Amino acid sequence: MFEILVYLFENYFEVDVYPDEGTLTRELSAAGFDRDEINLAMSWVNGLESLAQQAPLPGLAGSRAQRFYSEAEEAKIGTDSRGFLLFLETSGILNPVQREWVVDRVMALNEQEVSLEQVKWTVLIVLWSQGQASDFMFIEDLLFGDSQPTMH
Repeated sequence: MFEILVYLFENYFEVDVYPDEGTLTRELSAAGFDRDEINLAMSWVNGLESLAQQAPLPGLAGSRAQRFYSEAEEAKIGTDSRGFLLFLETSGILNPVQREWVVDRVMALNEQEVSLEQVKWTVLIVLWSQGQASDFMFIEDLLFGDSQPTMH
């Protein structure tokens, strides 16, 4: 499923082209993706759209509280990935609402554990869905570069 999300981002999200779900499903099938994986990816994207329609908890966006992860989240999102999310949040790239969107979408991936690369892609997709990824294009450098972010 994750490969489909990356494919969608590279071919549709990044260029702001959004065909209807039926057309998209046919194109993904023609590209060789499995029907079940396509359905999971479409569900994931629909979940992201649902998050956009929900009102965030009052005061969450400006909160400076520390996020504690549940056991299930810790099992799925490794230490490096949680550290990366903390880096993005303390750097002002993600606010707590966006972090929660990322955590929600990472938890929705059909994998027992997710890699740091998958978390980075999820961050990029979430920011792009909010029209903010272009403000932080260096995230693409974090995705494709070899260096790790450092706090100064």
